[in-house]
Amino acid sequence: MENVHLAVEEDDLYSGYNDYNPTFDSEELENDVGFQQAVRTSHGRRPPMTAKFPGTAIGGRPLVSSFGSRIPMASSMGRPMTGAVQDGAARPMTAVRAAGYSSSLMRGSTFDPLGQSKGPAPPLEAKNEDTAEEKLKILEKKVNDLIEESCMAQSIGALQLALEKAKEAGRKERALIRQREASGNTEHINLDLTYSVLLNLANQYANNEMYPEALNSYHVIVKNKMFTNAGRLKVNMANIYFKQKNYPKAIKFYRMALDQISNNHKELRIKIMQNIGVVFVRLGQYSDAITSFEHIMAESPNIKTGFNLILCYYAIGDRERMKKAFQKLISVPLGIDDEDKYIPASDDPSSNMVIEAIKNDKLHQMERDLKVLAEKYIMTAAKLIAPAIETSFASGFDWCVDMVKCSQYVELANDLEINKAITYLRQKDFNQAVETLKTFEKKDSRVKSAAATNLSFLYFLEKDYDQADRYADLAMNADRYNPAALINKGNTVFVKKDYEKAAEFYKEALRNDSSCTEALYNLGLSYKIMNRLEEGLDCFLKLHSILRNSAEVMYQLAHLYEQLGDPQQAIEWLMQVIGVTPTDPHVLAKLGKLHDDEGDKSQAFQYYSESFRYFPSNIDVIEWLGAYYIETQFCEKAIQYFERATLIQPNFVKWQLIVASCYRRSGNYQKALETYKEIHRRFPENVECLRFLVRLSTDMGLKEVQEYATKLKKAEKMKEIREQRVKSGRENSARGRREGSTGSAAIISTSVLTSPKKSDVTENAKAEPQPEPKQFSPLLDSDSGHSSSSSKGERLSAKMRSLPGSNEPYEASNPKELDASYVDPLGPQMDRPKTGAKKPADDDDFADEDLGDDLLPE
Repeated sequence: MENVHLAVEEDDLYSGYNDYNPTFDSEELENDVGFQQAVRTSHGRRPPMTAKFPGTAIGGRPLVSSFGSRIPMASSMGRPMTGAVQDGAARPMTAVRAAGYSSSLMRGSTFDPLGQSKGPAPPLEAKNEDTAEEKLKILEKKVNDLIEESCMAQSIGALQLALEKAKEAGRKERALIRQREASGNTEHINLDLTYSVLLNLANQYANNEMYPEALNSYHVIVKNKMFTNAGRLKVNMANIYFKQKNYPKAIKFYRMALDQISNNHKELRIKIMQNIGVVFVRLGQYSDAITSFEHIMAESPNIKTGFNLILCYYAIGDRERMKKAFQKLISVPLGIDDEDKYIPASDDPSSNMVIEAIKNDKLHQMERDLKVLAEKYIMTAAKLIAPAIETSFASGFDWCVDMVKCSQYVELANDLEINKAITYLRQKDFNQAVETLKTFEKKDSRVKSAAATNLSFLYFLEKDYDQADRYADLAMNADRYNPAALINKGNTVFVKKDYEKAAEFYKEALRNDSSCTEALYNLGLSYKIMNRLEEGLDCFLKLHSILRNSAEVMYQLAHLYEQLGDPQQAIEWLMQVIGVTPTDPHVLAKLGKLHDDEGDKSQAFQYYSESFRYFPSNIDVIEWLGAYYIETQFCEKAIQYFERATLIQPNFVKWQLIVASCYRRSGNYQKALETYKEIHRRFPENVECLRFLVRLSTDMGLKEVQEYATKLKKAEKMKEIREQRVKSGRENSARGRREGSTGSAAIISTSVLTSPKKSDVTENAKAEPQPEPKQFSPLLDSDSGHSSSSSKGERLSAKMRSLPGSNEPYEASNPKELDASYVDPLGPQMDRPKTGAKKPADDDDFADEDLGDDLLPE
């Protein structure tokens, strides 16, 4: 105790810290008798005896060991004794017995305050599941699980499975109630569980469009007075009546639900009133609908209700109220923060990280969607009421633009101006549309790019390619990342036949917008024209994965496979085209041609017949069908097809000669003679007709034989003179080419014009610029015309020559001369490069009603 000091007022509080306490001297432990004795025996395990001091319960005895020695222990003197009086001050008393110690411990017992020496605790007593209450709890848990599984199945779209789970939950819940009633424990029936089962079952019936069953389930809930707030389920019942188009009952139940919902649920009441207004619109009761919508706009205005109110005013033709409703619509607060908060305002990395995190979170996406929806409603409303609120639609648009400029949607004013130009287009007032779009040349870059893109598109459709190129450049300079501008620029290069450069513009448009289908289509078309068929095939296969039902894309794939020498694949793709457009006569004719090339005459006949049924004026189809019937020895059936050909091309003598030959082969010589006479009347210098007249008159013993023979000699002589002139002209042209004379070129041209043949006319036609290559038309291929190089034309001409006997003169004539006056009618061309806006395949669709939306850049 001599080393222990109690602080008094006059002592230094920090004195004695450097004094050495022998208690902590580990080196002297070997000489400490008490410590050594404690190590060797159980001396240290017993609670020590305290010395007798004033205020304690023990007398003044010194500490004793187990051996009865009276030795003071230096190791036990390091702290003052409990309750000891030191320097005249008494320390407060504390408990003598420490936690975990007991005076009743026997000698040799171990220290085990937690009772671990008794071993592990016995296992919990297992629940007795045989009791009635436990069985009911298990059954109740199964019902809850089934409801949960039904809701999860509905969330993934498995509506039938959800309904089955709901029915099973209903069966188990009824069994649960019966068991509780049998056990006399009716006060523990879970009404919330019953309500959940019935509501889920009704919802699943409604989701599966089993409306009568759903209504029955809702009626069970609504009529049960024990279910609180069940009256609001009448909204669901009204929704079902609305889907059944039972509008009077829908209004009745909406109003019943509205009566049972307190004013505290303001938002729910507003939604029900909005539904009531929509039902009145469906009934055509616009005045009642206006009453509902006006109340909503006064209490809690929203974009959708404002738009519906404008529609009702438009339906009753109230101009002034339309204007007021439009002003209310553009003043509806959206509750969206400014976009400026998503722009980093400082260099603080932590705040910038927060901004990056919230820039694309779900809340910001919801705000963007709400803003886009509001802009859509405002634009639609402006386009709707602009022609109705003023004497002209231009004045109406100007009023809407002025109102929008004064609202929170200032950026929509320029879009309305562009819509004004598109409205001019719908009215076929192209000059006003162009003038309106030209006013945007000095606006900001986004609007300038959009207007210039539309101008380029318009000039391209008018085939003013220089102006189209100029405005495409202007659009690109204003916004280089505008894919529509790049496509228009590529198209202007495409028509100049610089396909490599056009492909580069299309590729750049795809880099800016990988989902730009027009750029991908035009790129594939460019590769196809450049004969890079594999690359074109890749482009159209990618496009087909985006546009699964595009007939244009599937046709291009079929044509590419045909060019690659895979007719089976071409047939497969054309069959898919027929699946999308089953009445396209040109695709049917193409299928017939491919089957004919494969040698399948029956399939070819089927498709050609279908094509003729939908479009009986295609001369190729008519010629093939007529030749098919002649080849199968049914000349009478062939006559009707060739007579139709004479109606389509009345100045083409070939068809009339074939009709007369069919009459002659079928044995109707009198009709054949009349036909030949009619041909001679219209074409008096036709040698073939005169030869047949001479032969038929001779066989039939007619007196006109000599007259026809004289005319034949005269016609043959004139034909020889013409042939000599043509021959001399060709010799002169050949001599001129050998001499390299430039002047003889005019002689060549003159000789060609003097005696136009099929091959010469074809060459002249090819010399003209063709911005839309015919060889890629889905309606007429490169081999679908009557050119002398066409394999199909040669086969059919050979069939025509073989109709009468081989010694008859008209079959031996050159088929090129017979075909010289025929020009293929071009149908809608699908190979035209697509413009920046989504243009339909047919040029006649330029003024379609959807053109306005299509003109707007993406």
